Amino acid sequence: MIPAQNPQTSEGAPPRFRLLSALSYCAPLLVNGVALPFFPMWLAQHEFNDHEIGVILAVPMVVRVLVAPIVAMYADRMRERADVLLFSGVLSLLTAIALYWTNTFWPVLIVYTIQGATFACYVPVVESIVISGVRRWGLDYGSMRVWGSVAFIVSTLIGGQLIGHWGGEMVLPVMTFGFVMTVVMAIYCPRIGPTRRRGIPVDISAATGSSLRQPHLLALLIGVAIQQSSHAVLQAFASLYWRELGFSGTEIAVLWSAGVAAEVTVFFLSRRLNRRFSAWTLIRFGAAVSVCRWILFPMHWGFWGFFLLQCMHSCTYAFVHTGVQTRIVASVQETQESSAQGAYFFYNGMFMGLMTIASGYIYAWLGLASYYVMALVALTGLGLVIAAYYLQPQSVGSGGKTREAV
Repeated sequence: MIPAQNPQTSEGAPPRFRLLSALSYCAPLLVNGVALPFFPMWLAQHEFNDHEIGVILAVPMVVRVLVAPIVAMYADRMRERADVLLFSGVLSLLTAIALYWTNTFWPVLIVYTIQGATFACYVPVVESIVISGVRRWGLDYGSMRVWGSVAFIVSTLIGGQLIGHWGGEMVLPVMTFGFVMTVVMAIYCPRIGPTRRRGIPVDISAATGSSLRQPHLLALLIGVAIQQSSHAVLQAFASLYWRELGFSGTEIAVLWSAGVAAEVTVFFLSRRLNRRFSAWTLIRFGAAVSVCRWILFPMHWGFWGFFLLQCMHSCTYAFVHTGVQTRIVASVQETQESSAQGAYFFYNGMFMGLMTIASGYIYAWLGLASYYVMALVALTGLGLVIAAYYLQPQSVGSGGKTREAV
């Protein structure tokens, strides 16, 4: 995803850094591979209505984005950022166990919200550790991040099989197993010391500023967050819609896995993509595909038609995420790496949370036509991304060309 052009710089990396980083991505995505597609089905099985499902899914997102940046900034000042992961994993596991004794609205909302808060920092902190490896030793981001997506696919497919045989009650056991693995990997996650005060990105043009308040970076993060929030209706109600169409649990799992498999393909091709296209091009193209995807989604395409639409996730998420990570590395110093990832997580989570709350009402009111609303949301995000491109600082004597090429 973030290319390393000089592999020899990786000689100083700690032993098994790549392996342990890849496994650290796998653990939380084992949880997400079940929670994202199937937790709404668990809620529906317990007779929650569309409004309640939207609220239960959304409130933890809002809480999560308030907690994650604070913990991320604290992690930047710790001797070992990975220590945060152990607290996150253990507390999240306890909330997963608590869900076994909750099946009404307020208890589920409270426990799931606490889980959102405790689990909020796990992925951003892992992300910051891996990006530090990219900066210091020229490692390839995509070759580590891709295994998290593979874990998501495996978790989704196994979860779909189990739910197909035993129903939605299997969601909690699989989630609990995933949280156990987050605790295990928190123990083994690479320990590489504190962030470097004078770190310089490896094989990427030097960061242009140390502030997260750069106008173009803020506009980019907010624009991408709005574009990503257009996935809200899909994440909350696609599984229920496909179930109504008669798709089996396995078919629903395959549809979700198709999107992540397409994402994995992008990660495997990340070096070629970064050599051939700028980060801005990847982000703009991904946002534009989002508009098309949501316009097409309400039409009844059948299983293979939805399969192809899910493959567009390679663009609507993976292209955009690839470009944003490259822009973050090029725009901030390593001392603010966790903070930058926390800010990215904050904006994404805040807009996704608000849009998920809205999606419960929009979907109940408009049904499948709510995807057209999501197309407008994606278009708004694309507009802000284009504005961010033109807000970049200008280099002296460059003839008006932007300073950053990536």
